[in-house]
Amino acid sequence: MTRPLTAHDLIVAGIALAAGLAAGILLRMLLRWLGKHALRTRWSGDDVLVDALRTLVPWAAVAAGAAAAATALPLTASVGRNVNRVLTVLLILAVTLTAARLITGLVRALAQSRSGVAGSATIFVNITRVVVLAMGFLVVLQTLGISIAPLLTALGVGGLAVALALQDTLANLFAGVHILASKTIQPGDYIRLSSGEEGYVVDINWRNTTVRQLSNNLVIIPNAQLAGTNMTNFTRPEQEMTLLVQVGVGYDSDLEHVERVTMEVVAEVMTGITGAVPEHEPAVRFHTFGDSRISFTVILGVGEFSDQYRIKHEFIKRLHKRYREEGIRIPAPTRTVALQQGTSALPDAVVLDTVRPEAGIPHQRVGPAKRP
Repeated sequence: MTRPLTAHDLIVAGIALAAGLAAGILLRMLLRWLGKHALRTRWSGDDVLVDALRTLVPWAAVAAGAAAAATALPLTASVGRNVNRVLTVLLILAVTLTAARLITGLVRALAQSRSGVAGSATIFVNITRVVVLAMGFLVVLQTLGISIAPLLTALGVGGLAVALALQDTLANLFAGVHILASKTIQPGDYIRLSSGEEGYVVDINWRNTTVRQLSNNLVIIPNAQLAGTNMTNFTRPEQEMTLLVQVGVGYDSDLEHVERVTMEVVAEVMTGITGAVPEHEPAVRFHTFGDSRISFTVILGVGEFSDQYRIKHEFIKRLHKRYREEGIRIPAPTRTVALQQGTSALPDAVVLDTVRPEAGIPHQRVGPAKRP
């Protein structure tokens, strides 16, 4: 101490410290009030900003009060320098944690707004958090007087060894970054791989991509494998898609009548089933003279991939009922098989297997064999 400690010094230091604590409490209450108002706005960035400042500002006020209290006390130069250094380190740590929370929150909000789903692209969030915390750690070391140049050199050499040992992990990491940066897929997209896996993308992290199947099972796909395979994205460039339903009618049908009845059923389904797109222009296209039928395709519009099953289900039910009411026949395949029974109990008979078109029921009859 440069002079003796007096009661006046303690009172001033106590007042300064109490003022810092009181300011921290008041600022926290103020930020809590601002947070309630931020929830009412459409932009999610203000929520992230207020939540991050709720930690930094009170601690900054307390650190300022402690610094003022230390200034009021008769401390030696070395003690005062150490106290200021400790307070500076604590303030840097608080700023670093706040910056990490703020930046990662903004990245998460941006990922959610781009994908439109609750899941977030955690790979960007984790990378951002690690980078910010590493920078804060280096600043703390520099503030404490520790040279970071040897540390950076050691990290460079060690990083090379780690990169060689973790080739697969780094390949998955950079593949995930490439997938998100190129916007090939994003959380919420429905994808199908050439290997057969398909489902909704739930999350893309630093190592793998999680896909939820329609059966609610999760498929974990390494990012490197996902980036190197053929893939169909049913959500992009737009979520709405076209559904093709194949139908066939008998040769004795009036095709104009068939087309009119089919379009009426399509209009009924498009306006009455959830997930259908009434604005999508439906179509009926005849395309093939088959063995027992004239085939055509009905083109429907659906909102997204999983809606097609419900819409196809309702369309087939209603179309079948309406065809029966209108007398439009959907013929079953007909097949006749002749077998020469050389060693059976009927050596001179031929068994003819047919399918009755009107009922679709297998039928067997036996007739005399024809000699060549």
